[in-house]
Amino acid sequence: MAGNTKGGLKSTITVAMSNYLEAGSIVAAAGGLTLWMKYLNLDDFKLGLLGALSANGFASAAGALLGGVLVDKFGRKLIYKYDLLVYMFGILLTMFAFNFPMLLAGYVITGLAVGAAIPAAWTYIAEEAPADKRASRVGWGQLAWSIGPAISLLLSVALAPLGILGSRIIFGQLFVIALITWIMQQQINESKIWEDEKKKETELKSKGKALENPIKELFTIKANRHAIILLLGIYCFWNLVAGVMGYFMPYIYETVGGLTSTEANLLQAFLWVLTVASSYFVFIKLGDKMNRRVLYGIGAVMGIAAWAILSLGRMGMTELLLFVILWGVAAGFGAQAFYGLWASELFHTKYRAKAQGFLFCIARVSVGIISLAIPTMITALGFKVAGLVMIGFLLIAAIIGVVMAPETRGKSLEEIERERYSA
Repeated sequence: MAGNTKGGLKSTITVAMSNYLEAGSIVAAAGGLTLWMKYLNLDDFKLGLLGALSANGFASAAGALLGGVLVDKFGRKLIYKYDLLVYMFGILLTMFAFNFPMLLAGYVITGLAVGAAIPAAWTYIAEEAPADKRASRVGWGQLAWSIGPAISLLLSVALAPLGILGSRIIFGQLFVIALITWIMQQQINESKIWEDEKKKETELKSKGKALENPIKELFTIKANRHAIILLLGIYCFWNLVAGVMGYFMPYIYETVGGLTSTEANLLQAFLWVLTVASSYFVFIKLGDKMNRRVLYGIGAVMGIAAWAILSLGRMGMTELLLFVILWGVAAGFGAQAFYGLWASELFHTKYRAKAQGFLFCIARVSVGIISLAIPTMITALGFKVAGLVMIGFLLIAAIIGVVMAPETRGKSLEEIERERYSA
């Protein structure tokens, strides 16, 4: 099948749909958060627990760690045989939840499935991409990640009159899309780069040569430690902010900004529409052509400016619109897009997915911890303090990214491996 050959865009989009489902599940929960809060009479602790143990926090962290190990050992395609079946079960539990334990269980199961698919998705997309189009192909994953929240939030606005039923319907559309995606993912081929690496390992074993422990190599080789510092620096700190936004932003708009649920979801949907446009017109179009350090730096500065306006202003409609425009555009070519690209480029094939699972796990554990504190922090200390903390995280991510960004444009993954591991 032509679409499944190396470099085929069809297989890239099919795998990228895992990102759509990941972000869509997080924002579907966020868009209906106040509805579930009223329906189940949830307090700040339970709200924080939902965020911490969901696809936005600890559950996806555990899933990513496990998924990274399985994908390196048994192949990139393995995860697509079973993962979305688990995802759909979690979505069904959430759809039909009538008490807090059932809702929480749905969030946790969905989160585990989401986490397991992430290392496979970024790895597969990068390994199957032509060298001169790798950022573009990774950008399609970023685009799918942006479309999921946009659709979930627009549906939240359209279905607002239905109350909690509307939230259940939004999870229902994720179930349907997951089923279609699962059917499509059964048709993709295994990663050729992974198959070649396994053949090399088999040949070495047949000659009686002992293989190095990949986990040991991941942390002892200097090039890997450099990549871990870069990627944790940009993604973990940026994701602390994005994770809070993905789950709590409509809640913040309502409780701090005084917007209605419909207004909050519509505003956040507009933000995601801008991210979709930016992913396509900036990252997909320019990621393989423009100096990546400069591109990353522009996005980082825009994100910091957005949070400065939101935190230090009055959170009136002018500040909210400026925030949404700046952050929405910046997110399309910001830390997540570059994380997906660099995390696939900077590690050896034999532990590429393990590395991503580890990094994603750390990032989501961090989001899980801060999610436990955010509702109470806003209530006790005020949004301005919380906003200044977010700005601090973004500054750290900006500095590390601009200083340590690699120049890998146009190079094949094999070339990058030879350069990094022969130095």
